[in-house]
Amino acid sequence: MLPALQAVANVVERRQTLPILSNVLLTAENGRLHLLGTDMEVEVSVNCDAAVIKEGLTTVPARKLLDICRSLPPEASVQIETGAAKVKIQSGRSRFLLATLPPAEFPSVGNLDATSEFTIAIEDLRDLIGNTQFAMAHQDVRYYLNGLLLELSPNAVRAIATDGHRLALCDRELATGVDAPKQIIIPRKGVMELVRMLGHLEGAISVGVGLNHLKVTSRDQSVTIKLIDGKFPDYERVIPKEGEKLVTADREALKAAFGRTSILSNEKFRGVRISLTKGLLKAAAHSPEQEEAEEDIEVDYTSEDLEIGFNVSYLLDVLGVLKSRNVRLELSDANSSCVLYAPEDARARYVIMPMRL
Repeated sequence: MLPALQAVANVVERRQTLPILSNVLLTAENGRLHLLGTDMEVEVSVNCDAAVIKEGLTTVPARKLLDICRSLPPEASVQIETGAAKVKIQSGRSRFLLATLPPAEFPSVGNLDATSEFTIAIEDLRDLIGNTQFAMAHQDVRYYLNGLLLELSPNAVRAIATDGHRLALCDRELATGVDAPKQIIIPRKGVMELVRMLGHLEGAISVGVGLNHLKVTSRDQSVTIKLIDGKFPDYERVIPKEGEKLVTADREALKAAFGRTSILSNEKFRGVRISLTKGLLKAAAHSPEQEEAEEDIEVDYTSEDLEIGFNVSYLLDVLGVLKSRNVRLELSDANSSCVLYAPEDARARYVIMPMRL
C-alpha cells in the first residue's frame, strides 16, 4: 500500500482551498484497493491488492494516512474499517481513528473523451520527456511555456520544451492513430508526475488524448492531466538551418571542462566565452572580481576561427542529459544559435541562443 499511497499523495497539495482535496479517495472492490488523489489539475489513480471483506469507499486525509503507513514496520499489514464519520486503521497493536469526508464530494479533473489513443514503449515515453523537460520555463508570464509540448502526427511523436533562451526537442517514430498533426501542452506538474510514474515501470503504456486532458495508463496506475489551453509558439523558426561549422568533442571531457570553468562565471549571467581554432576549443569565464578560468579541450574542428558566448548552465544541462560518448555542436557565426546533438542519434536536438559577453 505504501508505494501506491506515495504516488497518490504527490499530487495532494498541503494547503487546499477545498478540504476534500487534502484527502485521498479509497475504494475497496473486487479484491483490490483503489486509491485516488487530485488537485483538480492532475489526478493520480493507483490499484493495489487487498483482502476486501466488505466493499465500500471513503476519503481519508492523505498526509496523515501516508505518515501512519510510513511509521509502521515494512512487513506490517494494515486493516481499514470505515464508520459514520471516522475511519479506523489498525496494524498489530497500533490503532488510529481518522476523520473522513463524504466520498460523494470528491471531485474529478474531468472527462477524458479520448479523440486518439495509442500504445508507446515506456522507454520511448521516458526518453521523450527526460530529454526535453529540463528546458521548460518556470513561472513565465507566457504560461504556455511552463509546460511540455507533445506534437502528435500519424507516425511520430515529438516533445518540445523551451524557456525562450534554449529549446529541447526529441523525436520518436510511432503509430499514434491521429488523422492530422495535433499539439497538446502538458503543464509542469503533470510532466513531473509522469516522470515519477515512468521511473519504476517497464514494457508498454497506454496514452489517451482528449480535447482538454491527457491520460497515461499502466496496469496498476493512471495519471490524468488537465492540459494547458494555449498556443505554443512556432518553434521551427528558431531551429537554425544546418550550420557550416561543426565541432565534435568527447562529451564527458567537455562537460567536466565547462563545469570547472563555470566556477568563476558570473553567478547571475553564467556566461562562458568559447574560442574555436583548428583542433582546439578554449572555454573562458570571468567573475565580477576579475578572476579568470580557462580550459583547453582537444576537439575535431577544421573551420575558421570563431568566438561565441553562452550561458554555461544551458550547455551543462544538455551535456548532462545526453548519454552518447561524443557530442556535436553546429555553429554558423557569433550571433547565431548553436545546435547540439549526439552524432550517432540526432533524434534529440538542443538549440541554445548565444550571449553577448
